[in-house]
Amino acid sequence: MKKLGNQTIRLDAPVTILDTACIVGPKEAEGPMAKYFDKCLEDEFWGEKTWEKAESKILKETVSTLFSKSGLSSKDIDYCIAGDLLNQCISSSFGLRETNIPFIGVFGACSTFAESMCLGSLFVASGAANNILCATSSHFCSAEKQFRFPLELGNQRPPSSQWTVTGSGASILSSNGQGPYITHITPGKIVDLGITDANNMGAAMAPAFVDTLITHFNDTGRTPDYYDAIISGDLGYIGKDIATDLALSKGFDIKDKYYDCGVLMFDKNTQDTHSGGSGCACFGTIFSGYFYNELKKHNLNKILCIATGALMNATSSQQGESIPGIAHAIAVENA
Repeated sequence: MKKLGNQTIRLDAPVTILDTACIVGPKEAEGPMAKYFDKCLEDEFWGEKTWEKAESKILKETVSTLFSKSGLSSKDIDYCIAGDLLNQCISSSFGLRETNIPFIGVFGACSTFAESMCLGSLFVASGAANNILCATSSHFCSAEKQFRFPLELGNQRPPSSQWTVTGSGASILSSNGQGPYITHITPGKIVDLGITDANNMGAAMAPAFVDTLITHFNDTGRTPDYYDAIISGDLGYIGKDIATDLALSKGFDIKDKYYDCGVLMFDKNTQDTHSGGSGCACFGTIFSGYFYNELKKHNLNKILCIATGALMNATSSQQGESIPGIAHAIAVENA
């Protein structure tokens, strides 16, 4: 491994994304990406009594699906790095408590899946582990209950709001395999431009995306032309437009190859999700389903994934705090 510039780490030892898996909820199953997911649920509870228990089950079953697809078992995994949106990351800890894998809980809000892959790739590249499990989850109902208003109140959602994705994404990073490989990671800095509207996450997170994007290019000497696709986690329609304009103002035109998972997840015209999708599972499921599939088919060979997160909670918003953003980047390439 070698540090490049201010924040980027180049991984010279191969770190293969060995396999991925993803499960989504019923609204996601009605969207344009449905065919790329391993399983689509018919209801938000999936046989459980609470949304929180359902979210843990979704994560647990996603990991089980991943083991089946990869041919590995929990005994083959050295460490698990996982997190979610709920207080104390209970979806991850409860969902994975029976795996008997050494567990490292992380929180990066909606950037958590990229954060876990950044850390996991360091374990593999350093020789400290052969196989790392990375996982995350989110649930529309549990997130609304914790961060906004209970669904029973029927509160109206402004056009700038986003729909938290119900689902889970998981991957195994390995020292074995033929790619695609994680070649570079650029952990992000906290960026806060003073946005206080908790119903406009895209505006709050877009500056962090652009900060990490530009840092990655400056550190590596690469330009947008190097990549087949540049992907943000869940800025949604509003945040994506802001990010595109901010990047252009800094001299980087990414418009023609820039995709946002929150935009891809739902059909804006028929699903009433306003500014698009959000949540840990937004990037987690779209990457594990669609983009990983495109990499394996060599339809895409070099992608830069920058997942964003809003580092706030209900208490900070109630106390008038602004919303700090974070964005972690991983470069994934075929040999």
